[in-house]
Amino acid sequence: MGLFDKIKKSLFGEDEEKNTAEEKKQTEKEGSKEGQDRDQTQLDKETKNDSKLSDDSAQEEKDATATAKSEDSESESSSSESLSDNDLDIKEATNETELYEKGLEKTNQGFGARLNRFFAQFRTVDEDFFDDLEELLIESDVGYETAEELTDELRDEAKLQKAKSRDDLKKVIVEKLVNLYDENGNSENEKLKVHNDGKPNIYLFVGVNGAGKTTTIGKLAKRFKDQGKSVLLAAADTFRAGAVEQLEQWGEKVGVPVVTGQQQADPASVVYDATDKALKENYDYLLVDTAGRLQNKKNLMSELEKIERTIKKQAPAEPTETLLVLDGSTGQNALLQAKDFDKTTKLTGLVLTKLDGSSKGGVVLAIRNEMKLPVKLVGLGEKPSDLADFDAANYAVGLFHDLI
Repeated sequence: MGLFDKIKKSLFGEDEEKNTAEEKKQTEKEGSKEGQDRDQTQLDKETKNDSKLSDDSAQEEKDATATAKSEDSESESSSSESLSDNDLDIKEATNETELYEKGLEKTNQGFGARLNRFFAQFRTVDEDFFDDLEELLIESDVGYETAEELTDELRDEAKLQKAKSRDDLKKVIVEKLVNLYDENGNSENEKLKVHNDGKPNIYLFVGVNGAGKTTTIGKLAKRFKDQGKSVLLAAADTFRAGAVEQLEQWGEKVGVPVVTGQQQADPASVVYDATDKALKENYDYLLVDTAGRLQNKKNLMSELEKIERTIKKQAPAEPTETLLVLDGSTGQNALLQAKDFDKTTKLTGLVLTKLDGSSKGGVVLAIRNEMKLPVKLVGLGEKPSDLADFDAANYAVGLFHDLI
């Protein structure tokens, strides 16, 4: 089952399915009434026969009834416990969906407002229609390539006369965008990689200054600490004023140690000391903060390469993840940054921050379609719990919620 099949009920309601369920319910109700009438007739016959039974038989029946009631009571109790667990799972899933809807509210309003204005002016499906739609999608930060690919597919749909009405076209647009995302990666790759072999999982965080690397590391450290894991932080951004102090504050707040060096120290030396400590003291996670000075891009990329070599000298299989942290509010600039960093550092995934304060959440579609890189984490608010594992279904529902 594709991603769109999983989420279309949330997006479009599926009235036909609802009507089918109601018809089935009515049929079951009528069948139940007929069954009750038959049971009542049979019960009347059995009552007459039961009156002839001996006192001993009556007592045996009474005992059997008591036993049955006891079993029913135990069964109901077990069912109640099972229902309670099921309700808890549903509540957690609902909370996560609501987090995405709230976090992507500005994106939803921006994209939705443009899409609704576009269709309010809709008269006929012609070449001007597709040109205007392509421009709208580019403005919504879904990317030029993605917008072009989508409009080409919609042209084919229109030729086959599968999308005639305004609502049909809206639905097809959403379906095509979701399917484009789904076709360009494996949902399993969206989960943070972790190995449980007794050696540290080393996560290297890269990205430009201001993207939210340090805050993301602090929030993730809290998550792991709350899970009972041992966490170590490495402050390898030794050049930016206040960077080390900011990470130390997070370490103190969360209750995890931070490895630091002297100001202006070689970042690779800090990473060496942190990796050595993580290996010797058997930490579960080492989270490495790095510098991000785009104005000195060549030296920055060389520095990241050196850090990665330093890690591999002590732990050849690491880093487990190399995550590029992007400010989601920068839209297409985030896509350009991803392409720059991916040339030098082998990225395994992305972290998109500040989506709650942005109308540019469509950039997720552009990055996935053009770079085939999975988004691992998304920042949907200020609280540590608002750093969420990326979920494509919840993202799509949050992005397109109330558009149809």
